[in-house]
Amino acid sequence: MGTNGPVLALSGGVGGAKLALGLYRILPPDTLTIVANTGDDFEHLGLSISPDLDTLLYTLSGQSNVELGWGRQGETWTFMAALEKLGGESWFRLGDGDLATHVERTRRLAAGEPLSAIIDDFRRRFDIAARLLPMSDDKVRTRLDTDSGWLDFQDYFVRLRCEPVVRRLAFAGSDAARLHPDFIATLADPALRAVVVCPSNPFISIDPILAVPGVRDALRHSRASVVAVSPIIGGKAVKGPTAKMMEELGLPVDAASVARYYRDFLDVYVADEVDRDAVSGLDLPVVLASTLMVTLGDREALARTALAAADRVRQ
Repeated sequence: MGTNGPVLALSGGVGGAKLALGLYRILPPDTLTIVANTGDDFEHLGLSISPDLDTLLYTLSGQSNVELGWGRQGETWTFMAALEKLGGESWFRLGDGDLATHVERTRRLAAGEPLSAIIDDFRRRFDIAARLLPMSDDKVRTRLDTDSGWLDFQDYFVRLRCEPVVRRLAFAGSDAARLHPDFIATLADPALRAVVVCPSNPFISIDPILAVPGVRDALRHSRASVVAVSPIIGGKAVKGPTAKMMEELGLPVDAASVARYYRDFLDVYVADEVDRDAVSGLDLPVVLASTLMVTLGDREALARTALAAADRVRQ
């Protein structure tokens, strides 16, 4: 286990993809495996949509839509305009280029191909050297118990814009889901350098991965260091409903809460420098750094910090 070994990253969508890109740029590309949350996946307009996997595809290939923060670069919206004119469901916006990804994935799934094989082919066609895996080829769906009743994730997240109050979460299908064999093999690799938990929402991006049987146990017993990067800076989430959900679930909205949430498998934690006091009482090693990723250089610097933290804790 050295500083040249393989690295495994656990990621959700936009926030996680930023650090995943940093890791991809500083590591030999073929040493990085990224496992993506698929609890956000859903069927819409007859299409199978995998938002977090697609965000990683577009981000790692340099084709993400920086202006919108999601979707493909240079996107056009002819399909959506035509759909709206017909009175169709337009609350979940699909650009023309993005639509092609969903149509081809849906066709191949219907033909019996597993999601992992489809994504592996897609990432090759996007010239991505890192491995990109769904957490499982089995269907897992995030659902939220809210003051508006039980909601499917995309209804809560996109259609209702995260407005309902969240009481608890469930991951339908997780009990029967099987880890992807390459996920298992990477975790068990004695040469594995580090497991990096990207700064994604702990509840809706990382928890679905952890809900698949065997993941938490494998992380607890991993010979590699497990390092997590805080998604909270100064008591606020950089993007998305993380802080809102923490408050609604009765957790203090600070960087330390996330570390405690992962504590059963975490070896070292990277928090922002502004959270020095908030994380001072944690019973695990903490590295302070600038964790706001605005530029490409920020992403690379934070990736180096996370890996250096993992390397030190195992020396």
